Amino acid sequence: MKPSPRPYHHGNLRQALLHAAEAALEARGVEHLSLRELSRELGVSHASPQRYFATKQDLLDALAIMGFERLSSVIAKAAEARSEDFDARLTKAAFAYFGFALKYPTLFALMFEAKRRPGMRPELRTALMAAFSHIPKILKEGQDAAKIVAGDPDRLALTIGAALHGLVAMSIEGKIRGAPLKAIVPETVQHVLKGLAQTKLDTPHCHCTR
Repeated sequence: MKPSPRPYHHGNLRQALLHAAEAALEARGVEHLSLRELSRELGVSHASPQRYFATKQDLLDALAIMGFERLSSVIAKAAEARSEDFDARLTKAAFAYFGFALKYPTLFALMFEAKRRPGMRPELRTALMAAFSHIPKILKEGQDAAKIVAGDPDRLALTIGAALHGLVAMSIEGKIRGAPLKAIVPETVQHVLKGLAQTKLDTPHCHCTR
């Protein structure tokens, strides 16, 4: 007879499941992610994961939350150098976002799929909003220093986010060639900042007669 699965003795089963699920996600894709297979890999009964994830979707949501928390951490770390100027900190934050997406492409795609799905869980929404709170804060500092136009920083951040997301998609699809990404990312940030720059318009002189 085949021996029964060994009881789990490694501590936090939930964290072990997430770790194994992330590795499986990047290796095989979301379609082949299976709670039963993860149970087998960890040497636990197939019913054990249900204490934490009743369904595969519960596991996917937990992975997305973990992804947004990790993304928030790397962007926050990149943006925390207060001694650096506004442009440099924004560029570092952009590099952090871009680097995360290229390092974890399948997880990144899963995160944004969860973002688009209706009925988002409150904890997922909280993690998402935290991850995307850093760039608006930097932009607000740019506004306070009169370097960029006034307006809702969250709305202005959409412009940078859209540009970076487009770069990520093009890079993953192999459409960016002939230029190093370490040059393209800061160039993209600078192009966006030029569009958002605070400019003083000369007041036209009226030469009309009454």
